Amino acid sequence: MALPNRLPKKAKRDTRWRSQAHLGFVRSFHCAVPGCQGMPIEAAHVRLGSGAGMGQKPDDFRAAPLCKFHHSSQHSQGEETFWSAYKAASGQSVDQLLDELCKASPKAAEIKRVKAERLVNV
Repeated sequence: MALPNRLPKKAKRDTRWRSQAHLGFVRSFHCAVPGCQGMPIEAAHVRLGSGAGMGQKPDDFRAAPLCKFHHSSQHSQGEETFWSAYKAASGQSVDQLLDELCKASPKAAEIKRVKAERLVNV
């Protein structure tokens, strides 16, 4: 017995902005958690407020510098809890941190353009 043709798979969110240059820039900072001197530094993608669904990574411009310990904590505690504690300790929200990183990034102009395009297409 022959099977019918399979339905085509929907493409995973192919609009995700990727940049190794920006991720390298993010990794060039100390851990964002105040007082932490942990190493190595990882570019931790922030899903909170990103619009990325389950199993989807947010855009690379939504990455923050975290040491390996705090990156693991971000996932084990849950993003909302982790970034609320970050705000209490640092005095700034994770969105403010991400905005500052984007403005200083070597890909700042490209990030600004992609964000503007997304606002128009909403």
